[in-house]
Amino acid sequence: MANHIDGPLYYERMGRTGPVMAFIHPNPMDQSCWIFQMAHLSTWFRCIAVDIPGYGRSPKAEAGLTMDDMAEACWEALDDAFPGEAAILVGSSVGSAIAPYMYHQRPDRTPAIILSGKGYSTDKSNFQRRIETYRANGIGFRWRYTFEDLSPAFRATPLAHFFANLFTERNEFADVDTICHQFGALQEQEPEGHYSGIGCPVIILTGSEDNAHTRSFALQEQIPGCELKVLPGAGHACQIEQPWLFDRFMIEFLTKHGLFPESPKPAVSSN
Repeated sequence: MANHIDGPLYYERMGRTGPVMAFIHPNPMDQSCWIFQMAHLSTWFRCIAVDIPGYGRSPKAEAGLTMDDMAEACWEALDDAFPGEAAILVGSSVGSAIAPYMYHQRPDRTPAIILSGKGYSTDKSNFQRRIETYRANGIGFRWRYTFEDLSPAFRATPLAHFFANLFTERNEFADVDTICHQFGALQEQEPEGHYSGIGCPVIILTGSEDNAHTRSFALQEQIPGCELKVLPGAGHACQIEQPWLFDRFMIEFLTKHGLFPESPKPAVSSN
């Protein structure tokens, strides 16, 4: 079992055929933020969306939690669902921070990585501010924080409020201490070669209204051969705001690298 985590992570699955695609969510959301991608990409892939520790219906974590701990726990969830199989990794924000650690733990099982809501910076001070805000406001801060992941235009929509309510209706399962431990882990400086040593195809999908948008170009420069696509007008959680474009960019990227399977054949009636 992964260290510093009180049990296996919760996950949801969709799709019964095809390669495996794993989705890792951002703070303050849970695996439900991938609802559009799970519904769509499960046409061709066996999709799994994981709740990281302290969110959704996953267990708590203890002080000392590391990025490697969370990456290992995600692999354990994948192994529970699809023992020993390779998985295309799709992350958003915190999920995008975890995905490279997952790659380095199982490079032979990571055919491609899709990152969103992620930039590159050596300044980690923002994570400490998040810890202080959660400590001051408690788990209820998640509702307000959800809107920070969205563009100004999308924040005003009923769908934005639907998602904020969806995530916070699960607050009874969430844990402030664990969320703070996660932000503590995010303050770690990445090891040498963390990005330059990634040897699989990588693409960054970035919303033009995301605070991390300009830093996403710096991240692209860190990863050999990394591709980048912009979702105009979208915020941090661009997979929620513009799923049609997010999914199209994913499919084009995977097709380019020979990782998109043929369309499933319809069942043939025996009558």
